[in-house]
Amino acid sequence: MSAFVNQLPIGLSIGAVLLLIALGLTFTFGQMGVINMAHGEFIMAGAYTAFLLQDLVLALPVAFLVAGVMGLILERAAIRHFYGRPLDTLLLTWGVSLVLQQLARDLFGAPNVQVPAPSWLAGGVGILPYNRLFIMALAVAGVVGVWAYLTRTGLGRRTQAVVQNRQLAATSGIDTGRVDMLTFFIGSGLAGLAGVALTLIGPVGPALGTYYIVDAFLVVVAGGLGQLRGAVLAAVGLGLLNSYAEFWSDASLAKVIVFAVIIAFLQIRPQGMFVLRSRVLT
Repeated sequence: MSAFVNQLPIGLSIGAVLLLIALGLTFTFGQMGVINMAHGEFIMAGAYTAFLLQDLVLALPVAFLVAGVMGLILERAAIRHFYGRPLDTLLLTWGVSLVLQQLARDLFGAPNVQVPAPSWLAGGVGILPYNRLFIMALAVAGVVGVWAYLTRTGLGRRTQAVVQNRQLAATSGIDTGRVDMLTFFIGSGLAGLAGVALTLIGPVGPALGTYYIVDAFLVVVAGGLGQLRGAVLAAVGLGLLNSYAEFWSDASLAKVIVFAVIIAFLQIRPQGMFVLRSRVLT
């Protein structure tokens, strides 16, 4: 029982990281239909930003900006020519991810590097270490921020309008190109925040993003495309499942168990936990 309880904060912190990553994918994949395999490298960029600055508080906004600008450049330079062609975006961004990984090896070297946690995150409350509590709080802040942006701001409502019907939004006077740019900036910036969070629980390396990107896509699919509440529930569930499966077996078998559970779930609910309801004429 004690081992079971001790795994809880690990599972919750993994879920929190997956949620931060999935929040960005909720924009770019769940809402825009772009399969961005380079999203993992935006996570890596955020983590290396924390390594360079060696200051957690300063690294958060800087990593958001760095990863956001990288996403913005990718969207303007390439992805905007492939909207409506998800398989093409997958191949394109997969190639970009390989280039970015090699660039990271050239700049920082192949070996992993460590980012020391600040002294004020030493210790904990009961079974919850402060560093994992900080990650959870960061994920909660990300969810609240995304929800407020989408439901309480004019830009967020325009984003939802473009997602629901791009042609109608354009004829209504909405600058869809500007919305696409902003969407990619925010989604990629959230990946940068996740990268900073990951420095609190492990080393940083060029392949850091590849360890989490597939699980993050699973979170978006299992939660329901573009569904914020589904992403929250799926991230927490997947984080706990991954933590306990890895504890009772090993890392490789844990991945197999997670995939098996997700596949079984999608057989029952192929649309995910939640689905966007809409009215159509028949």
